Amino acid sequence: MEKFNSPLQKAWRRFKKNKLAFGGLLFVLLLMLMGILGYLITPDQTPQANTMHLQLSNKKPGRTFNFLIISRNGNVKRVGIIEKMFFGQQADFKSIPVTSLRKVGNKILAREYIGDDEQAEEVVYPLVNGNYSYTQKFWLGTDIYGRDLLSRLILGIRVSLSVGLIAVLISLFIGVSLGAMAGYFGGRTDAAISWFMNVIWSLPSLLLVIAISFALGKGFWQIFIAVGLSTWVEVCRLVRGQVMALKEVEFIEASKSLGFSTTRIIVRHILPNIIGPILVVASANFASAILLETGLSFLGFGAQPPMPSWGGMIKEHYGYIIMDAAYLAILPGLAIMLTVYAFNLLAIGLRDAFDVRSQNISV
Repeated sequence: MEKFNSPLQKAWRRFKKNKLAFGGLLFVLLLMLMGILGYLITPDQTPQANTMHLQLSNKKPGRTFNFLIISRNGNVKRVGIIEKMFFGQQADFKSIPVTSLRKVGNKILAREYIGDDEQAEEVVYPLVNGNYSYTQKFWLGTDIYGRDLLSRLILGIRVSLSVGLIAVLISLFIGVSLGAMAGYFGGRTDAAISWFMNVIWSLPSLLLVIAISFALGKGFWQIFIAVGLSTWVEVCRLVRGQVMALKEVEFIEASKSLGFSTTRIIVRHILPNIIGPILVVASANFASAILLETGLSFLGFGAQPPMPSWGGMIKEHYGYIIMDAAYLAILPGLAIMLTVYAFNLLAIGLRDAFDVRSQNISV
């Protein structure tokens, strides 16, 4: 006897057969895991990965340096693992990169690193309690301020995915609500909403986001609202068309005859039958939201320094593309490209899995 499978189970089986789309899903899940773990997996675990050593500006990937701890701050609070994971741990010491050091009694004689071709004079430093030196390897090198590039790339995942997620939720709420109203009620309601959609549709997305950002001000939370308010039109147009096609079928007419409220008919009977197309457009909007956030950060309207964002990192280092440190801009650009590509693959896989183009709506 053939086992009964729900439409979602059938869609999931079709989706898994699409290797590229499934690979995109795994990549997105890996990014989400890295974003959640955050500071627990970054080499620099200070807030915003903002530990600066200007002497180490623009060092190549794979460089290793020795550091001397010159002072400790006993007043720094040690946080728990959960708080550390989301907010980082403030450093309780101050250190400098050194080329050599030796202990003499209760003092340290060290030469501070000032460049690959220069050597500083030996200076006497007091011996601090506990470990007085450590070694750090910069796997992806350092940025123009001597900060660990790998740590800031990992933390930049949070900015991109959180903006994408909140913006998509905002766009879904607005788009589904207005689209369902326009498609179900028709008439003047449809005409008014369609006119408003066309007005927003005619505006370039980036300019619209910049205008909203001007009105709300610069900041991280303002990006969520600005991007969300600029990406709802695609959802609204899709939902409007799907609802218009569905409201005339037999089971909707039966629901009206039974006296069900309009809200119940839309929420319980129409929207569950168009969840496939909505997921497809939501995945595509996720990629668009990431690109919009990147553009905003590059123009200075997005996440503000020292918060690490991929667009901001490109802005800081795009001048090095024609120099010998092009990787400073290429690495965050590559992260953006791979993330957007993964979401586009996910959207295509969902489209094929739900067979949106020739979808059969069932009760």
